[in-house]
Amino acid sequence: MTDVAFDPARFRQVLGHFATGVSVITAMDGDTPVGLAIGSFFSISLDPPLVGFCAAKSSTSWPRIRAVGAFSVNVLAEDQEDICRVFASKEPDKFSGAPWSPSAHGQPLLAGVLASIDCDLEVVHDAGDHEIVVGAVRDLRVKREGGPLIFFRGGYANLA
Repeated sequence: MTDVAFDPARFRQVLGHFATGVSVITAMDGDTPVGLAIGSFFSISLDPPLVGFCAAKSSTSWPRIRAVGAFSVNVLAEDQEDICRVFASKEPDKFSGAPWSPSAHGQPLLAGVLASIDCDLEVVHDAGDHEIVVGAVRDLRVKREGGPLIFFRGGYANLA
């Protein structure tokens, strides 16, 4: 442990210098689609195929997705900042302006994304004010080519 006093603002500033891709996690809560934007999606294992993301414990969408036991990862393209902003908000109906269709496994797939990955919820680990979610990959597909939506130093960016 460090002897330096912890400063949350400094922590956020320094870690903001690490660029992250942006994805939207979606699931069907009964007949209602639910989703949230995340900037912490990652590959875990090839054998078996596992992926992960981190969800804030303060999220109102995450408990609904967790209860479903399955989800889709929607990898956002550089022209989908507006979609990201809606799914990062507390908007009650995030899907009203976001066209989607069901995956082969019944989870919402957003239109226009670069790629999507259907997963079963494998395990959830406690991690401070977040939970680390591990998903077992059931299906995955590239939807289109293009640049990813990136979050860097508190704002959106692209590879160009």
